[in-house]
This record gives sequence, C-alpha cells and structure tokens, in this order.
Amino acid sequence: MFTDKSILVTGGTGSFGTMFAREVLKNYSVKKLVIFSRDEMKQWEMQNEFAHRDNIRFLIGDVRDKERLTRAMRGIDIVIHAAAMKIVPAIERDPFECIKTNVIGAMNVINAAIDCEVTDVVALSTDKASSPINLYGGSKLCSDKMFLAANESYAKGTKTRFNIVRYGNVLGSRGSVIPFFFGLDPSVDIPITDERMTRFMITLPQAVNLVKVAAADRIGGKVFVHKIPSMRVVDIAASLFPGRPTVLVGIREGEKIHEQMIAAEESERTIDMGDYYLICSTQEVLELAMHEGGAPVPKGFRYSSDNNERWMSSEELSAWAKSEGYRVKEW
Repeated sequence: MFTDKSILVTGGTGSFGTMFAREVLKNYSVKKLVIFSRDEMKQWEMQNEFAHRDNIRFLIGDVRDKERLTRAMRGIDIVIHAAAMKIVPAIERDPFECIKTNVIGAMNVINAAIDCEVTDVVALSTDKASSPINLYGGSKLCSDKMFLAANESYAKGTKTRFNIVRYGNVLGSRGSVIPFFFGLDPSVDIPITDERMTRFMITLPQAVNLVKVAAADRIGGKVFVHKIPSMRVVDIAASLFPGRPTVLVGIREGEKIHEQMIAAEESERTIDMGDYYLICSTQEVLELAMHEGGAPVPKGFRYSSDNNERWMSSEELSAWAKSEGYRVKEW
C-alpha cells in the first residue's frame, strides 16, 4: 500500500504523525515521507530521531497557507491530514483561529490535493464531530462534510479520493487524560469532572492501522470508525493510581459526558465491516461498500462510549501504561 509511495502528513510532528512515521518507515519501503508542520522545535526533535533515514523530509508550513501546501504536495501520492487545533477550552476562547486551521485549512488541503493530483487523502476526525456541542467538534464536522463532498463534486472525474477516520481518546497522546493525570503533583487529588463520564480507548498503533485501511480504499467518500473498548474516567484513575483520592471538579465548557462516534441519524448509511464501521456519504458509496462484505447496522444504531459492547479492564489499562513507561503504583 505505502511501498514506493510518496506520503505527506500535515501536522506530522504530533503524537499521531510521530507514530505513523515510525510504523511506515519500519514496515514499508516508501519513496518519500514528508512531515509538514508549523512547529520547528518539534521538527528538530523528530529529525534527530530519524536522522539515519534518507527518505524522510521535513517542511515548515501551515495548512492555512494554500500556496505552501500546494508546493509541498507536488509529487505526493498520499496525504494524511492530521493538522488541527484540538484543545477545547483554547478553541472556545479563540474561535476565529480554530476556523482558520480546522475549516479553511481543510479546504486548502482539498484544493491543493486535487490541483497536485494526489491519489488518496485520509483526514483525521474526532468523536466530537458527531453531534457536536463545542466549536472543536463543529469545526471538524465542517471539515468532514467538505472532504466527503469533495469526493462527490470537486474531485469527481479526477484521480483524488477522500476518506475520513474518526476515533476518540487516543491513549497517551498529548493533551489526553492519562498524561494529564501523570503530570499532576503527587500531593493533589485527581480531578474528575463527572463520575458518569466514559471515554473510548484507542492506542496510537490502532489509530495508525485504521488510517492504513482508509488509505487502501479505492472508492472514497467514507468515514472509518474503529471498534474499540470504553472505560469510565473514574476507573482510569483507579487503575493507574490505586487508592489515590479523587475530587469532583465539574464538567468543563463544551465537554461531553460520553463520547459518540456514530449518531443514530447516521445509521441509515452505516455498515458493519467486522473490526470497524463505515459511514458512507451517499447511497452509491453504500451499495459499493456492501459488495465488500459489509452488513447494515440496525436503524437508529448509535455508537457511544456508554453503550459500547466492549470495555477495557483495569488490568488491560495498567499493562498498557507499564508498557509505555508509566509508573503504576499503589497510593
């Protein structure tokens, strides 16, 4: 799939981009991997990790700049669009900046990819785009709609295909709950916003694998949703810090009690592919996907972290944390 391909990752110095680079360079003989981001310090750190590789290139740039994007995409076969503003409170404070990156930036990626005859574009989305209640979710919903529409309109008749992957809380990613908990002063109680709160739990390797599946799709116009376990946030704290006191601090502005990746309204065009779900943009895409072995989900089906059939155990989370170098101990 990636062998002999030239790949560009926007926002490539983030948690996902770093893991993607490791996986792809380890398992595929790629022609070129371009890391496109605006943070020169993260690029410098990443360059040191991959200094022994001669097929990775680093470009400073911002998805807000279509001219720079277009130059970066020349000769590229596959684009993974991971650049986004993601911190909910910061976005609520600075909504204009969020729109420039998450919406206008997505539009620039679409236009540059078509102009440069990129074959496949996979855009990373979020559970917050499903029935959004904050600007981050709303901006990613706009982005998702543009990528799906581009597949049926702007890119119609061209060689470019657009797909989306949607997932929830990535274990260990920057800004997520586990690094936050471990970064707290040991003398303070662990803050819990709401005892009912649940979250999907996906590892970075699982997120990268879902992108591989989406990049291999030959149709386009789909949202890929990985089947992953859920966990209550209070159980995350209890698993990683047994016996440590917690304190309820109240839900933050724009925060959901439960993560949702498929809304009931999306069930009409959602099919079960075994390890993942597909949300299809049109009836035509749905019918083509059905020929690949998918089964329709029940009408009104909703995939949310509170109604999940799969739950992560404390033992599984503790084992993962220890494998990542976190120190799990009795309090």
